[in-house]
Amino acid sequence: MVSDSQIKELVKRAREGATKRNFSQSAELTLVLKDIDVKKGFNLNETVVLPHKPSKLPTICVIASGEMGMKAKRAGVEHVMEPDELDRLGTNKREARKMVRAHDFFLSDTGQMAAVGRALGQFLGPKGKMPTPLPYGAPVEAIATRFRGSVRVKAKSQLNTSTKIGDEKLSDEQLAENANAVIAAVEKKLPQGDKNIRNVMIKFTMGKGAKLSALAKEEKKKGE
Repeated sequence: MVSDSQIKELVKRAREGATKRNFSQSAELTLVLKDIDVKKGFNLNETVVLPHKPSKLPTICVIASGEMGMKAKRAGVEHVMEPDELDRLGTNKREARKMVRAHDFFLSDTGQMAAVGRALGQFLGPKGKMPTPLPYGAPVEAIATRFRGSVRVKAKSQLNTSTKIGDEKLSDEQLAENANAVIAAVEKKLPQGDKNIRNVMIKFTMGKGAKLSALAKEEKKKGE
């Protein structure tokens, strides 16, 4: 099991190993997994709410019209897609791919889910971005707010996953709490929980990664 103190130390070392730049560098968490048979269709696709929001928030597209579309616009989402635009994208693969790349999360009126599948399913599916259904009367503003503070953790047929946990504007303590939230969520989806995690690494955009394996070796030497 990875301790809080170890995660804090990884964040500290990752920050120390990052070269200063004129932009806010992202902090990324990588988990290397083990003892999982990927041939049996292992697929991890989790949305994790972070305790502390990064400076650059995820982008959201809501597929809806009418009152739900108006609620989405009031919530300030980056794009509200109405049925006619959805139909157009269904006949324009280039624009469809561009739309999928441009947004981190998709939400859709339940009444539009079938149309979304036909028009964008082939592009959203492989990216793990199929929309979260919004039933009639759903609190769109609250749901959008939750997704703005979330990250997606994905792994399909591979034993590693990486996701951003914030940026250098967050404190070491805040980044550590975000990392722990992601690790806890992933552990719940693994067959043997934390026993399926081989290694943990945290790095900033322009820096060297700080690895749990290296830290563990140092701790072991000190204890000898």
